[in-house]
Amino acid sequence: MTRTIVARLAEFATGVRADGLPPELRADAARRVLDVLGNSLAATVEKPGQAVGALVREWGGSGRATAIGSGDRLPEPSAALVNGTLAHSLDFDDTHLPSVLHPSASVVPAALAVAEARGVSGAALLDAIGVGVEITVRLGMAGYDEQLGNSVFFERGLHATAICGALGAAVACAMLSEVDEAGIADTLGIAASMGSGLLEANRTGGTVKRVHCGWAAHAAVTAAGMARFGITGPPTVLEGRFGLLQAFCGDRSDPDAITRGLGDQWELPGIFFKPYPCNHFTHAGIDAARALRARGVTAADIESLELGAPTAVLRTIGEPRADKIHPSSGYHAAFSGPYTVAAALLGGGGLGLFHDDFTDAAAADPARLALAAEVTCVPDARCDEIFPHQFPAVLRATLRDGRVLEERVDANRGGAANPLSAAELALKFRLNATRVVTAEVAERITELTYGLADLPDLTELTGLLHA
Repeated sequence: MTRTIVARLAEFATGVRADGLPPELRADAARRVLDVLGNSLAATVEKPGQAVGALVREWGGSGRATAIGSGDRLPEPSAALVNGTLAHSLDFDDTHLPSVLHPSASVVPAALAVAEARGVSGAALLDAIGVGVEITVRLGMAGYDEQLGNSVFFERGLHATAICGALGAAVACAMLSEVDEAGIADTLGIAASMGSGLLEANRTGGTVKRVHCGWAAHAAVTAAGMARFGITGPPTVLEGRFGLLQAFCGDRSDPDAITRGLGDQWELPGIFFKPYPCNHFTHAGIDAARALRARGVTAADIESLELGAPTAVLRTIGEPRADKIHPSSGYHAAFSGPYTVAAALLGGGGLGLFHDDFTDAAAADPARLALAAEVTCVPDARCDEIFPHQFPAVLRATLRDGRVLEERVDANRGGAANPLSAAELALKFRLNATRVVTAEVAERITELTYGLADLPDLTELTGLLHA
């Protein structure tokens, strides 16, 4: 009888737990951890993380896992909920293409909570994170339709980040909890009933999307715990008639993508780091605007702007037009092509744009809104050919002197074709972390995170993760 997908994934996970990841993959997992910690520390000043933190304190219960920012010691599911919310709150988390999901924001918080509570080594944490991220993106790829040129999850308004992230993170938690191979398969079957998330907030606002990765991490910890105590899951939960792929993607899924090359071909190293704290679909437009600015173009020179992008992304960054040229909040502005182009042309912080560009005050800035109103978003055929292997854009500026200037960006910053340097990644973390901790603490967190493979436990690292 052919082995089920969850059985093969469980075998993969137990093999890595026994043998460990190669050093280069552990190093990449450490970079993911540092990125998540920086994003999470920066997000502690935002309302969603504070709200979820208040909620779990109201729930009560003493625990063995640290809530980032407050330093509260919480039960593992509660800590994972808080930290996963923080990790995704600023839309600064890593992105896998072409699945179009953010794997680390669910996997790292869930694994960190369990690893801290159970006193495991840094190396074991990195191994679990590497496997969890790999499984998350492979599940996402099972929902990618090459003919459609997009994720079926996304086409249906489903947040694959949260759905697939719950499963990948659950495997990471099960690995750290010493659940056996059969139990890891059960963990996947349990977590498949827990992952959820809708993308309407990308279009019309609301802060609930920021909680999606927190809820996925919470589900992951819970699923692994249930398996440890004997709850079981269906062996065909992924490929079955009433399984996850059929339920979410119908007949347009590719179950073989989950296990094709598993263990030999790793997706982990190619996952993009974000340079800007906003929806990834906006990034190439930002780069194009920065390139125009570098050529000496100013807002006063511009008669009109045309932002060309893949057809599929216009629903997120260009529609409804009235909302995108006049976002209702700083968070809503992070999903606006017109606003992000305007902000980049007017000059931003950090690596090009940073958190101060996405406050409510910045989103209401008359100069930015006036320039955003000059931006028209249109589909672009070349961008459609490239998407979703990259999130390209082309920006055409018609100037008051009659010239038309064009900047086309085919490869996003942060991926293999246009990577962020080690110095840029370090700058991103430092700027994020020093919103709430000193530069000295940020430096020590960096040292400990990059040295995770040699740490016997996480005590010192987690002890630094508070404001």
